[in-house]
Order: sequence, then structure tokens, then C-alpha cells
Amino acid sequence: MKALVCSSLTDDFADIRVEDVDLPEPGFGEVRIRIRATSLNFPDILLCQGKYQLKLEPPFTPGMDIAGEIDAIGEGVEDFVVGEAVVGGMRFGGFAEFAVVSTEGLHKKPSHLSFAEAAAYQVAYLTAYVALVRRANLQAGETLLVHGASGGVGMAAVDIGKLLGATVIATGGSDAKLQRVLAYGADHVINTENGFREQVKALTGGLGADVIYDPVGGDIFDESTRCINFDGRLLIIGFTSGRIASVPTNIPLIKGFSVMGVRAGEYGRQFPEKGAENLEIIWDWVRERKTRPHVHAELPLAQSVEGFRMLQQREVIGKLVICPDR
Repeated sequence: MKALVCSSLTDDFADIRVEDVDLPEPGFGEVRIRIRATSLNFPDILLCQGKYQLKLEPPFTPGMDIAGEIDAIGEGVEDFVVGEAVVGGMRFGGFAEFAVVSTEGLHKKPSHLSFAEAAAYQVAYLTAYVALVRRANLQAGETLLVHGASGGVGMAAVDIGKLLGATVIATGGSDAKLQRVLAYGADHVINTENGFREQVKALTGGLGADVIYDPVGGDIFDESTRCINFDGRLLIIGFTSGRIASVPTNIPLIKGFSVMGVRAGEYGRQFPEKGAENLEIIWDWVRERKTRPHVHAELPLAQSVEGFRMLQQREVIGKLVICPDR
């Protein structure tokens, strides 16, 4: 079968290419999936650069969110059948024609979603759910400030924030992208090119945002500490800006806010029952059409590295998906 293989860790993805690899066989409690779509997530980039918290020795195949059809079933599997359309998450291995996964955490694909839409859902929405519900306890009527709002995890946060009844302020560096986010449901948008502190203060009657969702880090994090409400929650999702920020402890002390780290996958591993509940809730939401993933584009497996660069250069609105059979 064909798979995208990272042969060495480099910043420019120079040693990532499609190769022929052995077809995997499912073991006990596992199924083999013929992959129709795998979404690209920023951790895939970091993994191939050796900058992610999960460290893998090359060669390996990245790819986390997959959707496809069951091709073969291992012993002990009772709830799934060959040919069934399913979706699931994995830590790596998704950019391939086939993958073997455990049935734990595997879900039947909602019929109204395409394979690309289904693959674009779980990582982004699980991240946003754990951040906004489990960590920040976002309440209806509160103000949510979402940075990097046109990205995959950003749009998921906008979507869930509105579902939970918050007023959503979305930020980004492109007016065109922000107009897409506004149409997606955000109440207000702010271009951060010239800062955002004063605009957030103006939109919140001088109080600041109750919850700030930050996948960007760097200067965005620094300025966020200046426009957060008392008893606010500042969520660290990631560092797409490239700079890991720090905050003098007197600032959260005086302003009375909390800084919270978010690792959605690790949250589920630390609290398995809550982790399973998180997945059930977000998949119920999409089945009930309360949430909707946004797919920017679908690329063939051979153009995966081009997709990596598109995401790295912030050319993607929502999620970019790799489809092996295109």
C-alpha cells in the first residue's frame, strides 16, 4: 500500500514522501480501515519537525483524524462489519491508504457528512470541547475571545462557543478570512495586525473577555493578558506563532485570572471515562447537526507536503484534508 513516510525530522519536510509499505493486519479488537480521508492538523507538522510533545523515531507515518470503510476485522470485534463507514482518531499513521485501529474510540460516520468532513472533525472539536467545557467551564452569556479563528481548532471553538451561548469575538490577521469566520457564526471579528486589546475592551464594556482561547502564543498571548476579565480563563492551545510566551506571575495575581494548559488527547488518557464521554458528546452534536466542520480543500496523498506548507503558511481556512484515492 501507499503511505506518507517521514524519514527524518526536518523543518522543511525535505524527507517526507509517499512510499510503498506493508499492508497491516488487524489484531484482537482491531479493524483495518481503507482510508478515504485524513485531515491535516498542526501537530502533524510539529511531529515531523521533532517539536511535538510526542517524540517518534523516523521512519513513521503522520496523520491523526481518519475516515473510511472497514476493510478487515480482527478477532473479538462484534460491533462493526466489513464495508461500514467509520471515523476515528489515532496519534499517527493516518496518511496512508490503509490503517489498523482499535475499535475503542471508533465511531460510525454520520451519514450527512462526507468522508472529508468526517475526517476534519474529531481532533479540532475535541480540542475545543476539552478547552471550553472541561477546562474553562464556559457559560452562556460569557464573552469568548478566539485567536487564530480561521484555523481548524479556531473555527471549532467559534462553533462550540456559539452552541454554548457565548458571545464570540474572533481574531486573525486576514480580513478576508475573518469575513468567512463572521459568516460562520462569530459575533465580532478583529484583525490583530494593529493589536486587539482596546477593541476587546470596547466590545466588553471595559471588562475584557471571560475566556480566551489561544492556539497562537507569542505576542498574541502577551496582549491577551491585557484584555481578560477578572476571574477569566486564558487557555493555552498551542504556539503556531513559533514563540512560547511567558507571563510574570504578578499579572494573573493582580488581574485575578487563570492560565490553563489544554491537551485534549492527554486529558482523555488521564481520565478515560471523561475522555469517552467527551467523544460521545461531540459526535452526538454533529449527528444532531448542532456543529459543522469546515473543509478548506481536499488534496491527493502525493500532495501531502504541499498541504503541510499551506497549513504552516496559514493559507487554510478550517481544515485541509488528504484523500488517498483522489
